[in-house]
Amino acid sequence: MRCPPTCGWRRPGDAMIQYGLPALFALFVWWFSTGAIIYLDGLPQRSFRWSLLGANVMLFGALHGLLAGRADQSIAGAYGAFTCGLLVWAWQEMTFLMGAVTGPRRDAADPQAIGARRFRQAVSVVLYHELAIAAGAAMIAALTWGAANRIGLYTYLLLWGMRTSAKLNLFLGVRNLSVELLPPHLRYLGGYLCRRPMNRLFPFSVGLGSLLTVLLARHAAVPGASDLQATGFSFLATMMGLAVLEHWFMVVPLPVNSIWAWGLRSHAAAPPAVL
Repeated sequence: MRCPPTCGWRRPGDAMIQYGLPALFALFVWWFSTGAIIYLDGLPQRSFRWSLLGANVMLFGALHGLLAGRADQSIAGAYGAFTCGLLVWAWQEMTFLMGAVTGPRRDAADPQAIGARRFRQAVSVVLYHELAIAAGAAMIAALTWGAANRIGLYTYLLLWGMRTSAKLNLFLGVRNLSVELLPPHLRYLGGYLCRRPMNRLFPFSVGLGSLLTVLLARHAAVPGASDLQATGFSFLATMMGLAVLEHWFMVVPLPVNSIWAWGLRSHAAAPPAVL
């Protein structure tokens, strides 16, 4: 006897469409978009005007997509909202890494600064970037206020939260600082990072991130979940899991950045980082 739709049972094909394919899509987008941004920000600075022009067009398209799809509760609507949320985040990353939106301080770290003074200096090099991220969150929240489809907003907030955690862990100290991923004009940021095996925040970061991954996955798989909920929260669970993986990349003694070796080709002639 065929199980009625209300019983929460899903056929294998349905499960693949609502859970498997979104996870694969999120994994590919994470890998490809990261590598593409790394490649673009390592190109000569004269190319940045064109990259940023394209990023601005991408931003407006993503914001329009979030507004247009705010009521779409289909699987396609989940894909659209997730992708648009990622594109808005990509704009934030590109404007920072290309030096367009950073902070009031653009100098190397003061080697004599410690404690609160060092933290204030570190904040000052990314202050405008952090304010832009907050403004982006407010804009997406406004566009999707009261909407049925808020996957784009959740995607953006998830990335913001875990990226903030990563920045704090890099500041407090981890084994792998990944300074080779920084473009030449931002290599001075390496001086604000600290190299040590681990810090006290790290276990809380990966612990909370792992818990949220499980909760998001459970919310996606709850019996009777709609297409939007199942697909959208599969995206979110995958991205949270990848964010936790990126945290582990900071402490494992492995050359993990080699997965973006193709993006790092534009950094080949970059000067060494100042640590």
